[in-house]
Amino acid sequence: MGNGIAHVFAINGFEVRLFDINEKALAKSIVNIEKNINRQISKELLTTDAGRSSLKRIQLVSNLEKAVTSADIVIEAATENESLKLQIFSSLSTLVSKETILATNTSSISIGKIAAVTKYPENVIGMHFMNPVPVMKLVEIISGYKTSKKTTAIITQLSKKLGKTPVACNDYPGFVANRILMPMINEAIITLHEGVAGVEEIDTVMKLGMAHPMGPLQLADFIGLDTCLAIMNVLHDGFGNPKYAPCPLLVNMVMAGKMGVKSGEGFYSWTHGTKDLILADTFKK
Repeated sequence: MGNGIAHVFAINGFEVRLFDINEKALAKSIVNIEKNINRQISKELLTTDAGRSSLKRIQLVSNLEKAVTSADIVIEAATENESLKLQIFSSLSTLVSKETILATNTSSISIGKIAAVTKYPENVIGMHFMNPVPVMKLVEIISGYKTSKKTTAIITQLSKKLGKTPVACNDYPGFVANRILMPMINEAIITLHEGVAGVEEIDTVMKLGMAHPMGPLQLADFIGLDTCLAIMNVLHDGFGNPKYAPCPLLVNMVMAGKMGVKSGEGFYSWTHGTKDLILADTFKK
């Protein structure tokens, strides 16, 4: 997600500093961004000159202070882990000016809780991009209890400058997108767990019957099963409603290291190097 966010800002003329504590991850990120920009050039969505200029606007930085000093806006896109995000925002708050907007790409965690560990909670906001960022138009804009109207207005206008469609949401677990999407994915996993139908059958029903471009189990693999589980836990803890309890199969797969695309296996196998959907061995009949 961080790669995609940097990509979108850069092609829209913004100077970007892309930070990661892992220098190998940074090196890989710019390779991925260049590949995606080249794809846009090949589809004539960008000119060659615009693509090359965009790459030059991205600076890779492995020192957090250097990355955020003098920044107008900082967008965090770390993994969906509450304690990690609180740690990041607490650190950011000591490094940026009182005018800097701190945005989080969280897909479910309370903006108010994140803002509470900062010096200027009025500058903290949710800016939830959809994946893949260069392709998907939606950005959920989530204002916390103390987020100022000025901050919300700036981020809303900024999203439009990026060619996105901003949608305002209130600060409740899962916001809108994942409050609706994740229970659907969880229900698909429950349907598999209870033996109602197989992986391919469930995904086919949702693709052909509901006109979804991708089945819920394939989508879960792309999102990351660990991320799906984290979001379901946020919903379950936040609302205290048993309907949000994550399926035991999802819990067991994550515990076994089956995270989907990122680990090479989830409901499908992702190590064969083609675009073909191949069932993971666990789910083959």
